[in-house]
Amino acid sequence: MYLDNITAIERLITNYFEGIFYGDIKKLQACFHNNTPIYGDIKGVDYFKNAENYIEGVANRQSPNELKETFNMKIVGIDIMGNIAMVKLHVPMLGYNYYDYLSLTKVDNDWKIVAKIFTHVA
Repeated sequence: MYLDNITAIERLITNYFEGIFYGDIKKLQACFHNNTPIYGDIKGVDYFKNAENYIEGVANRQSPNELKETFNMKIVGIDIMGNIAMVKLHVPMLGYNYYDYLSLTKVDNDWKIVAKIFTHVA
């Protein structure tokens, strides 16, 4: 069961990475549960949106791929406890050095992002 969960979470994170890197909105939408809150800071400026607004922003910007950036996103760690998980990601893109912490839960037997917090580390 644990290996099945790791595989499913890695698949979810791959879709998340590809969604933001290539601007693949359908993949990105499939990662989030309804109205997921997203909190963070970008160079000390507070950021808050829900998943719908966040995805809209991704849809309306040039993707890192279009800007000819190198894909360097990676999973730093996954912690699973029953039907919940925390995932730490390194997401360097668009001139930022982001770290994301994603809270996941199983929804109808599929892993979904239910909260995202992030920061830019100089």
